[in-house]
Amino acid sequence: MAYKILASQCTQCGACEFECPNGAITMKGDGYAIDPVACTECAGQFDEPQCDSVCPMPGTIKKAA
Repeated sequence: MAYKILASQCTQCGACEFECPNGAITMKGDGYAIDPVACTECAGQFDEPQCDSVCPMPGTIKKAA
């Protein structure tokens, strides 16, 4: 299961894009989006998803349903 960025809370700071080890986060239109195919939730690389750990807005990055 991949993560998603809640557009309504995202400040478009770009921190998550540069932290993603899989290059799964890109700018789409006016905000950032996570490619669910490329997102591995950082499994096997880090103890927690790096995008969520660097996001300055708590609750902006969530597990996709």
